Amino acid sequence: MRVLITGASGQIGTNLGLRLQQEGHYVFGIDQRPNTWTNEIETLLQDLSQPYDHFDKGIGFVQYPENLDVVVHLAAHAKVHELVEQPVRALKNMIMTFNVLEFCRHNQIPVIFSSSREVYGDIRRYITEESYADFTFTESPYSASKISGEAFIYSYAQCYGLRYIIFRFSNVYGRYDIDIERMERVIPLFMRKIGNHEPITIFGRDKVLDFTYIDDCIDGICRGIDLLVNGGEANQTINLAYGQGNSLIKMAEYVGQALGVEPNMTIEPARVGEVTHYVANIGKARAMLNYNPTTPLDEGITKAVAWAADWWAKHPQG
Repeated sequence: MRVLITGASGQIGTNLGLRLQQEGHYVFGIDQRPNTWTNEIETLLQDLSQPYDHFDKGIGFVQYPENLDVVVHLAAHAKVHELVEQPVRALKNMIMTFNVLEFCRHNQIPVIFSSSREVYGDIRRYITEESYADFTFTESPYSASKISGEAFIYSYAQCYGLRYIIFRFSNVYGRYDIDIERMERVIPLFMRKIGNHEPITIFGRDKVLDFTYIDDCIDGICRGIDLLVNGGEANQTINLAYGQGNSLIKMAEYVGQALGVEPNMTIEPARVGEVTHYVANIGKARAMLNYNPTTPLDEGITKAVAWAADWWAKHPQG
C-alpha cells in the first residue's frame, strides 16, 4: 500500500507513518517543517496553504509518488485559542484542505480527513452522535475551519465521486507530542511543569474531555485506511476517541501520580473558543471498523510520562 500523509512531522503523522512502514507499506510525507522525531519518513517540506494549480502533477510540485492508494490529510494549525488570536491560520487550514482535495480529485485518490470534536461546539447538550454536528454551534475559528473542511469533502463526494472517511479526533496524546516550545499542548505541558515542581493553571474547573491515547487513534486510522483501500463502505464521518470523559483536574492528578509529585493547581475560567464538555459516542467506529480502544487515561498518562522521561533524558536540549 502507498500512503501520502500531510502533516507527517506532527504527532499523529509521525506515529502513523512509522506504524505503516513497520507493516511494510510505503509512506510519503508532506509538512512545512522537518520531522524532529525521526528521519525514517521521507518528507517533502512544503506549505500547503499557498495557492497552487497543476494538481495533476502534484500539490504545487512536479515530482510526487505515483500510484498512491490513499491520502491521509492531517496538516492543520490546531491550537484553538491561538486561532482565536490569529484567525488567519483558520483560513490557511481551509486552503490546505482545498489543495489536498483538488490533488485527490485530479488523481482519483481517496482521502482520510482529520476533523475534530470541536465541530460539535460547546455541547453541554451532550450530543456527540456524528450526524448531529451543527455549524450554528461553532465556537471558534478553528472549529469553523474543520466544519468547512468537512463541507468541502461532502461536496467533492457529491460532485466528483471522491471516496473519503472523516475522523473526528479528540485530545490525542502520547508519543511525539512534547515539543511544547513549538505548540503548547496541555498534557505535555503539565508533565513538564509538574515534573519541575512548577505551578499549573487549569482553564475550566468543570471541563470534561475525552482523551485518546495515540495507539488507539492510530489503530482507528489504520482500520479506516484498510476500509478505503480495499473498497469497503466509504463516505463516512466517524468519531475516533476513547469514549470516556475525564476532567482536566483528574488528568493533572494522573500526571502527578505518574511523576510522584503533588500538582500545584490554580483554577481559571475556560478560555474563549474552547469546548468545555465532550465525551464521544464511538458506537459507529466500533460497528464499522471494529474499533476497540484499550487505553484508559490513567494507563495512557503512565505510558506518556515514561516515554517523555526517556526522550528528555536522551535529548536534554529538547
